[in-house]
Amino acid sequence: MSYDEILAELQSKLTDDIQENDRFLRKEAERFAREKNNDGVKAAGQLLVENMPEEEVEEIKRITHLDGVRLDVMHKQIVELIEKHSAIEAKPIAERLYKKITVEFKETEKAKFVSTRNPFEDNLMQILFKQDKTLNRAPFDLAVYITTYAYILTETGSPYDAIPILKRAIEFNPVDCAPMFELAEVYKLLANKRRLLEITRDTIKIASSPVTLARCYANVGYALTDSGDYDDASAFYQASVMMYPHKMIPHEMRHLSQLKGTPLRQYTNEEITKIFAKYEMKFGFNPEVIRVASELAAYYLSEKDIPNALNTLKMTYNMTRDENIKNIILKYEPNAEKNSLINDDMNNN
Repeated sequence: MSYDEILAELQSKLTDDIQENDRFLRKEAERFAREKNNDGVKAAGQLLVENMPEEEVEEIKRITHLDGVRLDVMHKQIVELIEKHSAIEAKPIAERLYKKITVEFKETEKAKFVSTRNPFEDNLMQILFKQDKTLNRAPFDLAVYITTYAYILTETGSPYDAIPILKRAIEFNPVDCAPMFELAEVYKLLANKRRLLEITRDTIKIASSPVTLARCYANVGYALTDSGDYDDASAFYQASVMMYPHKMIPHEMRHLSQLKGTPLRQYTNEEITKIFAKYEMKFGFNPEVIRVASELAAYYLSEKDIPNALNTLKMTYNMTRDENIKNIILKYEPNAEKNSLINDDMNNN
């Protein structure tokens, strides 16, 4: 059915009872969401808004708009300015958006807003960061919006000011690697090895893709190169390539070899493990992250939700390289291996 047909069908089932309409439309919206029917979700959402008393609609607009512009649209405008190398022009807009977020989505004694983006992040957050407050899903990706503002601050010469901003972004989504990587870049800029290692340890705990973990190891390699710990830096760069062969790492290793004055040697897995332990790190993924992904995959398979099952199966395979998982993926998507099962998406990052 088309959007217009779904809208017409839903409208035909509405009554004069506003509360009953609200319950019905919410139930239908949830059903469409489970069925991945975007037109259905959109139609139910439109009617939910139309069904609300005018004062409620105005309150929603007040919270979700700034100067008559929806917050996601304003963030898009900021990103466009950054892409045009107009960070200075974007800065005051990003600052106003940040202040709007901190006012409208502030934490209270009993509840807090989060901006997790999918069931995997929802589950991982609640396992790794147990909450004693009611969690409300924010209508926008607030962690991303705040991270963008922090990026602008760093680019315009205020890296110290970016640090507390990025910590606010992490509070909204503690399992999003993006603000953590941005914070790592700030600590690189400030040559603060201790803080860089701290935030990298935290990022490793939530990493769910080879690319993410490789970037963590590369960041440690960078910090150790900067502090003159060349042998350990070499081990971390080697570990980064083992996890995911980013094209820039060979350049970093050549630079390291020049600084060291001798060729870099290959480390055994046992040696890498010992070097990681010196920095309170372990090579590989956090078992809790793997467990969340694999359990979600099993759940989606039991529900016969194949698209979501494939996403979480691929995530699990990327972390484990388990051939049994690979075979399940190929059962539902025979061309998956040809298209590369490795997720090089930098989001989870």
